[in-house]
Amino acid sequence: QVQMVESGGGLAQAGGSLRLSCVVSGRTFSMYAMGWFRQAPGKEREFVASISWRGGSVTAYEASVEGRFTISRDNAKNTVYLEMNKLKPEDTAVYYCAVRSTRWTTTSRSISDYDAWGQGTQVTVSS
Repeated sequence: QVQMVESGGGLAQAGGSLRLSCVVSGRTFSMYAMGWFRQAPGKEREFVASISWRGGSVTAYEASVEGRFTISRDNAKNTVYLEMNKLKPEDTAVYYCAVRSTRWTTTSRSISDYDAWGQGTQVTVSS
């Protein structure tokens, strides 16, 4: 059974930075692409960023975070990160990490391509 533990959320001021981490167990981490999604109150869960399997040479970002957020992975630590810079109030949401259901694949923006999710970590950005 896959277990995922997220950390790093909290309160930041607009223009500030936060770094989210997600540790994965129960699956051979390096074989799977990973993703970050977020859900704001009253809104549907949306794609934020994704990274390909193994070396993570391929990444993808939602347009509004491109250039501000960076996804990365450390396979030795079974961990995926989301570095968030130049935060905006509209980035406020619960952030979830997710594991793709299929091994050896590249990035995906589709929620249905992921079959395991973390518990979520709250990110609040004040203006």
